[in-house]
Amino acid sequence: MGTRLIEFQIAAAPPPRLDKALARDVPAEESLSRTRLARLIGEGAVTVDGAVIIDPKSRIAEGAQVAIAVAEAEDSHIGPEDIPLEVVHEDDDLIVVNKPAGMVVHPAPGSPNGTLVNALLHHCGDDLSGVGGVKRPGIVHRIDKETSGLLVVAKSDAAHHGLAAQFEAHSVERYYRAVCYGVPDANDPRLRGINGVSFEPGNIMRLTTQLARHKTDRQRQAVLFHGGRHAVTRARIVEVFGTPGGLTLIECWLETGRTHQIRVHMAHAGHGLVGDPVYGGRRKLAARAFTPEAAEAVRAFPRQALHAAVLGFEHPVTGEALRFEAPLPQDMTALLESLRRPMK
Repeated sequence: MGTRLIEFQIAAAPPPRLDKALARDVPAEESLSRTRLARLIGEGAVTVDGAVIIDPKSRIAEGAQVAIAVAEAEDSHIGPEDIPLEVVHEDDDLIVVNKPAGMVVHPAPGSPNGTLVNALLHHCGDDLSGVGGVKRPGIVHRIDKETSGLLVVAKSDAAHHGLAAQFEAHSVERYYRAVCYGVPDANDPRLRGINGVSFEPGNIMRLTTQLARHKTDRQRQAVLFHGGRHAVTRARIVEVFGTPGGLTLIECWLETGRTHQIRVHMAHAGHGLVGDPVYGGRRKLAARAFTPEAAEAVRAFPRQALHAAVLGFEHPVTGEALRFEAPLPQDMTALLESLRRPMK
């Protein structure tokens, strides 16, 4: 595997730490994140004025000559697979896809292949400049296997670093569409008594809790109010079905992005998602609220009725504002059509 040498000079008023100074002054076209630079320092790949420096906290002076030996990106241990993808946008730095329900994002012990990463390795081929020194797509966020919708993936180190920073800052716009049981309405006194549930102007339900892995069921997340990770979800009513309202099409948006966040938050509020096998998405509907066909469509819906419909962010390299929308998939469209059919 070949190595290239990156050489440059430290500009005026450098930051006090070597890793920060390198991150500021390394040529932008090299797409080396601060995390990657810190790793290269630790590996002994960085020299300052001819001396190898392995402490990222070392001080560095203006005018110092820096050389960084960077190994060419190696191939990933994950194999490429020719799996069709719906590509919404692609450029040299990133790709946005509309993931179908049933596809896992990243290989794991239970899903070693057939994943989005396998598909992207085949689709992108040599266009992957390398993330962390490996030719692989940079996963900065995920959606559950049985959730459909939009996902952005980095193709370069610079894009990976920039996108990760936006997700960490909660500045990414993410809107979901979901079908839930009941009607999450501010006029429901039951909701007013649930810890973590409040309402904002416009009948917007706000759920604010901590989330952590369930103590006994490792496949679930649990709502907490001490410990865990801070999580905020907002939801508004889009369309109500049944009389009295037995189901609702809702729009949810995330202030944070935790595992299963929308699913566990809506279940906590008593409005679990239709079809959710983990958080209780199987309930009996009022017999006279829906047609038999609609009731059967709800009963048989094979997954959580959740779709990542909107994704907006700033391009991490060009700074351009990007926003994408993905229409509801066929299974959710068919479900809504059945729910809209009037009683005979």
